[in-house]
Amino acid sequence: MLFAVLCTDKPNALQVRMDTRPAHLDFLNELNAKGVLGFAGPFLDAAGKPDGSLVVIRAETAEEAGAIAAADPYATAGLFSKVEIRPWNWVFNNPEA
Repeated sequence: MLFAVLCTDKPNALQVRMDTRPAHLDFLNELNAKGVLGFAGPFLDAAGKPDGSLVVIRAETAEEAGAIAAADPYATAGLFSKVEIRPWNWVFNNPEA
């Protein structure tokens, strides 16, 4: 099952994001190598600066998806003010369909 992990950065946390980005990318690359990562990328503010994340992962349960999301270096660094995890159905332009 796919889960969308919707993350909102804390205000004025761009430096935390930038400092943690290499570890975050390593984490996503590991998920991708295991076939867990669907896709990912940052949300952007009006100035084009990252201010959140969308990560779509494959997991058996919402609890498993939550554990994966909690292990993200961005999460462990305290970057996010809010994280929402929702089951998601990829209908249009799904390359696996």
